[in-house]
Amino acid sequence: MDITIHNAFLPQTDPAATLTFYRDVLGFEVRNDVGYNGMHWITVGPSGQPGTSIVLFPPGADPGVTDEERRTITEMMAKGTFAIITLATANLDETFGRLQAAGIEVVQEPIEQPYGVRDAAFRDPSGNLIRMNEVR
Repeated sequence: MDITIHNAFLPQTDPAATLTFYRDVLGFEVRNDVGYNGMHWITVGPSGQPGTSIVLFPPGADPGVTDEERRTITEMMAKGTFAIITLATANLDETFGRLQAAGIEVVQEPIEQPYGVRDAAFRDPSGNLIRMNEVR
């Protein structure tokens, strides 16, 4: 089998802040930017990896989600417990320094984990937890 990850989905609550974060802070390419019915979807991805994207979607977009579920999702997003993505970089200290200088919300500074990974963690403007692993 030849299977790849094409899209991962993260909810976003502020399209302008989300775009600034993923495009300007992380340096991702904007691949699609679609507004519909008062909602906004933004697709981004790392340069040189056109087959891998993150779709940043409005959490209330699914018509099957109730108002109570939307409130719960929003609360979980604010705490960073709804969605998580792990990114990777060759130089964690350099990348983390740039992110910190951009004013991101730091959850965990770079550290060697007991399970063999050196990583850091921060939140995007919508509260999603982003872990950053150092590639060795």
